Amino acid sequence: MDLYYEVSGSGKPVVLLHSGGADLRDWTYVAPLLAQHYKVVAFDGRGAGKSPSPLEPANYVADLLALLDHLGFEKAALVGHSMGGRIAADFALECPDRVSELVLVGPSLSGFNLSQEFQDWMQWINEAFPDIDKVIERSFDAPSYRIIKSSEHWELMLDMFRHHLKKTSEWGSFESIWPEPPAIERLGELVPRTMLLIGDEELPDNVRMAECYREIPDFRLVTVPGADHMVTLTHPDELCRHIIRFLGE
Repeated sequence: MDLYYEVSGSGKPVVLLHSGGADLRDWTYVAPLLAQHYKVVAFDGRGAGKSPSPLEPANYVADLLALLDHLGFEKAALVGHSMGGRIAADFALECPDRVSELVLVGPSLSGFNLSQEFQDWMQWINEAFPDIDKVIERSFDAPSYRIIKSSEHWELMLDMFRHHLKKTSEWGSFESIWPEPPAIERLGELVPRTMLLIGDEELPDNVRMAECYREIPDFRLVTVPGADHMVTLTHPDELCRHIIRFLGE
């Protein structure tokens, strides 16, 4: 296993998948709380944190399967944030027998058509390269980061993102491999019980993606008041209360 991971606690396996532009530090405040009840694994996805950079198109679903096999987990609860939620949902569709429960935190979604507004914003960010400071300024110039920017955790968020930008300079490929057909066309086939948590200060696209997930047969949606996209850093206690209650049912 070439991916970097950390294990804490004991009991039921719970695997944490971090957001894009971040690393396992996304779970800095969540992992210790969950580890009081479960065996928690936080890992750096390929190209993030201390894991190796992709030299060819990354297959995040295959990476997750390899990690579960390496750890000897027949089944695990998956908790995915943002991009990590997309990976977790795709994995649950491909390997339903390996997932006990699915927890999605402000997740993205394979096959979702992003709004023109969002695409224009991403282009605006990309136009700032190679000025890293301007890239950072534009990347967080959205309502979905208002809470984290005014919190004590802002420096951690900045440090993760700066590390991400530096890390991407080592990537051999920015392409990735996803299962087909995309998850948005198959949500009705998802087997594991699923809970989706989302802050009430999210981007419109993220809110629409959350609504798409309602197609999952056994599904519940939880809104976290006063939270933006980085709910993992700003609201870990509330997040964990919901997760622990859900996994204990």
